[in-house]
Amino acid sequence: MSIDVRPFGPFDLPGMYRVCLRTGDSGRDASGLYGDPDLLPHIYAGPYPAADPGLTFVAADEQGVLGYVVATADTHAFDGWLEEHWWPPLRRRYPHRPAAGPGDGTRDRSCVERIHRPGPPEPDAVYERYPAHLHIDILPRGQGAGLGRRLMDALLAALRERGVRGLHLGVGGGNPGAHAFYLRMGFTEADRQDWGSVMVMDLTRDAEDGAQPSGGGMRTIGQPS
Repeated sequence: MSIDVRPFGPFDLPGMYRVCLRTGDSGRDASGLYGDPDLLPHIYAGPYPAADPGLTFVAADEQGVLGYVVATADTHAFDGWLEEHWWPPLRRRYPHRPAAGPGDGTRDRSCVERIHRPGPPEPDAVYERYPAHLHIDILPRGQGAGLGRRLMDALLAALRERGVRGLHLGVGGGNPGAHAFYLRMGFTEADRQDWGSVMVMDLTRDAEDGAQPSGGGMRTIGQPS
């Protein structure tokens, strides 16, 4: 099977949305957890290539997109872009209706809540040293083929070319294979919380040799998969 890792093209977005949903439960298929299949990707996949397509890379084979990595070089600036350009139309599309419970048995309500209340910014100590962040997701059929390393190498090269000094991410406690992968890639654990770990990488030095993660579902701080 030939798998191409390449920069994002606009035609890749539907495939990225499918991958995001099918890896959205700590690397497992989340299709049955959402009534609206676009809600999760609207948060964790779509805005990144819209804001900065040069930091999105996809892996594709003859069946289509099977993995991707998305990132922003400046998390605080990205949060500002979301508030100005991305969240307003989504808030109109998904009105905020607080309720005692989700009602329909899905996780849609939690995504709508995040669209309306994105949450606090990263702590200054993290942002100042590690301003970039990423999400990476790979379907099961692409695992074991070195795609995690290839996608990460492409992204790290792009970030270093821009002079970005550091990168952070959050990995949920339910995805230990991904946690081990990022350690091998050269990330270190900066903080451990009840939901998982905050991991960081100093981009002023070379990353260590890495390997393929066991699953996708990488999320930013405070929103692990």
